[in-house]
Amino acid sequence: MKRHQNLLLLVAVVLLTALPLWQVQRPEAGADGKPVEIFTGADDKAMALIGQIAPSYQPWFEPLMEPASGEVASLLFALQAALGAGFIGYYLGVSVTREKMRREAGKRQEADAGDRAC
Repeated sequence: MKRHQNLLLLVAVVLLTALPLWQVQRPEAGADGKPVEIFTGADDKAMALIGQIAPSYQPWFEPLMEPASGEVASLLFALQAALGAGFIGYYLGVSVTREKMRREAGKRQEADAGDRAC
């Protein structure tokens, strides 16, 4: 029961964080016609460079859902990184605990075998 409760709480936190951000309206375009965004990443710079190198380049596919702004995209990227780090930390913790339990079980078996020999 505790395991399912923790999973439900984690899902609720992710949904309460991500879903409202998709409902935010995009900011109005600036004077130059480009959307106003505070945080832009390397993706925008790469797109501009590709446009200079190969002006006729067409993307292979379109995103299924685009975040309302760069801030939302940054938040989702940070959330993805945090979840990935959490999974890696969990895996490492489980691996260390399993190894520790194997060593203890081996020591117990050796102690039991020694007690039986006497």
